[in-house]
Amino acid sequence: MGYTISEKILLAHTDKKEIKAGEFIEAKIDLALGNDITAPLAIEEFKKAGFKKVFDNKKIVLVPDHFAPAKDLRSANQCKILADFARGQHIKNYFEVGCMGIEHALLPQEGLVLPGDLVIGADSHTCTYGAVGSYATGVGSTDLARAFIDGKCWFKVPATIKFIYKGKLNKWVGGKDLILFTIGSIGTDGALYKVMEFTGSVIQRLNMDGRFAMCNMAIEAGARVGIIEPDKVTLDYVKQVVAHKLQVTGKKLKTCDMRHATCDELKSDKDAYYEKVYEWDISDLEPQVACPHLPSNTKPVSKLKDIKLEQVVIGSCTNGRISDLRIAAKILKGKKIKPGLRLIVIPATQKIYLQTVKEGLAEIFVKAGGVFSTPTCGPCLGGHAGILTEGERCLATTNRNFIGRMGHPKSEVYLSNPAVAAASAITGRISCPESVL
Repeated sequence: MGYTISEKILLAHTDKKEIKAGEFIEAKIDLALGNDITAPLAIEEFKKAGFKKVFDNKKIVLVPDHFAPAKDLRSANQCKILADFARGQHIKNYFEVGCMGIEHALLPQEGLVLPGDLVIGADSHTCTYGAVGSYATGVGSTDLARAFIDGKCWFKVPATIKFIYKGKLNKWVGGKDLILFTIGSIGTDGALYKVMEFTGSVIQRLNMDGRFAMCNMAIEAGARVGIIEPDKVTLDYVKQVVAHKLQVTGKKLKTCDMRHATCDELKSDKDAYYEKVYEWDISDLEPQVACPHLPSNTKPVSKLKDIKLEQVVIGSCTNGRISDLRIAAKILKGKKIKPGLRLIVIPATQKIYLQTVKEGLAEIFVKAGGVFSTPTCGPCLGGHAGILTEGERCLATTNRNFIGRMGHPKSEVYLSNPAVAAASAITGRISCPESVL
């Protein structure tokens, strides 16, 4: 019996000759990520254990992105714990306000996650990096503390479910709609502790930003990992980010760096075992919207025309990349948002924000009546910069819409792609992009 891509990556990071689903293994990790919520707990445990030095100061990434810039004294203290630890341990990849971004957009942008890597992060949406062909999964803060010590972590090898998408995407339909449709089809526990492997002709034609959106929300179906086999689209992206990184350091790009394997090796074997296989023709799929209070409560946008809104958020680690902002700006250009509605735009990184300025997108958003936030998780987790009060409704390009997720427990959050969000900001109710063009 052959191996899936996920099993191959896990096996390559152990001293074992074979592994199987359900088995507990100890594996060496390539990267350990913490943020301003989870890393302080890990740092505390690291110190309690009596250790003075991390295993590798180049393989730890610390990003204060959830409550930063600090919204109050408590969040300021959380950020200071990260800063002090990074300084004391000489952490190479600590991203302070001004150079940071939302972690799950920042790490791929900086070339810190590569095909074949084994990545852990004390944040559930670490699964985002599966879009580049890495095995990336969320862990608890104590697991992160252990990784700080010796660069290892325990894993239970998950079974894999394959998702095959055929057909052709309609206009205004992208990776966010594919994953919302998928979660709506299988439920929030439909891939519980499994790997979701996305494949098919539609995935092959999907750009990297769409792939990131899909893998980012694998956790919303209960999955440990969302992953896509590296292909030309992946390698072109990796070459671009690695070349940028080397250009900054003054080095020359000789090869596309993959730490552990070639592209040909990072594919599932033809005789690999899958617990389930789903296959869909999505040629008739229209933009999807997740209604309160679960990402699985999905409906076509055309069925939700009477839902009035007080707020629209365009951004997050799911849909705050430059292609997302280009799509939204295309719809908003020359138009105004509904009077009384708040439009909050959150570029996922500083680099993306600068690109919106360079391309004139920032001016479009501001002239339409929108306001920009620094790169932050902010309103997505009810942190700051966009909290909802009782009775308010928000349409967001974020990834979760649980009760109270963005503020008051009697507020409502709907999830969509950037095109639907932009159109809805204009009309003040959930709307198809065609209705405003």
